[in-house]
Amino acid sequence: MNEIIKRTCDAISNKDIDNAKNIISSEYPFLPLSNCGRRYSDFQKTKIFFRDGFIDRYSGDKLVFPPVFRILSKLMPEEFPFHKNWKTDECHIAYWELLPTIDHIVPVSRGGVDNDSNWVCTSQLRNSAKSNWLLEELNWELHSSGTLEDWDGMLTWYLTYIANNPAMLEDKYLKSWFNAAKLLTISL
Repeated sequence: MNEIIKRTCDAISNKDIDNAKNIISSEYPFLPLSNCGRRYSDFQKTKIFFRDGFIDRYSGDKLVFPPVFRILSKLMPEEFPFHKNWKTDECHIAYWELLPTIDHIVPVSRGGVDNDSNWVCTSQLRNSAKSNWLLEELNWELHSSGTLEDWDGMLTWYLTYIANNPAMLEDKYLKSWFNAAKLLTISL
């Protein structure tokens, strides 16, 4: 890439802007990145979290089923605060470090497909850091998925807690995740 820029600058120095444009257009073209703001259902996310065993596929770290954090925040708002926009000065860092999200291994903006064959479980922190980059551009590797037998992301705890505290399902967020988990656990 550096050589392409050097040859482009040399062409400009030689007052050959047409050649400079040709070098860039043919050898290092501008490819605009786009973000169409994908949204996944709680069921789709839970399915990927199950498949990957609640393992951050970019680090190998264990992640926690999202509604577990909301319960902690509801019960301990001072000690485990939540902010709807995840403001780091108002939201516990665990929401960034340990809450799973879905990421495209090959970003859609870089030609990746938007389906579960290109989706992986990763933390919000790593999802944000990866952005529209390819793994090889970041010198990252894809870690193996885990198994629910080894780590279930506190899913069993969540389902047990909800069974013992059904009033928690009045919260739409907790209910949506509960429904997704029940659908998947029934199908297992």
